[in-house]
Amino acid sequence: MNGSPADRPRVARVYTAARRHPWVLGKLGDWVIWFGPYTPAQLVVLGGGALLLIKTFAWWSWLGPVPVVLWLVSVWAVRGAKIGGRTPFTAFFGWLTLLAQHPAGRIGGRTARDRRPHLLSGTFIVEPAPVPAAPIAEETAAQKPARRKRRSARRTDDTTPAAAVVRPRPVTGLAQLLRDAETDQRTRSL
Repeated sequence: MNGSPADRPRVARVYTAARRHPWVLGKLGDWVIWFGPYTPAQLVVLGGGALLLIKTFAWWSWLGPVPVVLWLVSVWAVRGAKIGGRTPFTAFFGWLTLLAQHPAGRIGGRTARDRRPHLLSGTFIVEPAPVPAAPIAEETAAQKPARRKRRSARRTDDTTPAAAVVRPRPVTGLAQLLRDAETDQRTRSL
């Protein structure tokens, strides 16, 4: 073996499982917690359930060990609890931050707020429309043969072109109103 890179075994390391491993508590100083390690959700159910069972002992004492067994089963049940793919505490803090946000939300990291109202002022001027250009005059005799030569070069058949139609430019409603106002003003001044 010459030790070329192709002959060497490839080594791959995967750290994804280590990143997904939940935060747990198994020791407090030198003391190892019995039956541990525990997730934060288990610790809350363990502590909160113990406090609840102690304070309500008079209510459930006639049931015997059933509430204590249910408490221990609930501690075991929440060991891998997920809410929307997140641990219960991160989901809870997500809901708290959502409730604490401004109803308008955020834009660029800042609270989104409406701008203060302010008065807008302005003017506009109505001017008469420009007079449309006169229709195109008849072509001169010198321009006609040159145009015919260009057209005949483009066409392959011997058909004659249709007569050129001069169409009037469309008039907008505002231009028509202004024209009517001018004619009314002229007739009054006479």
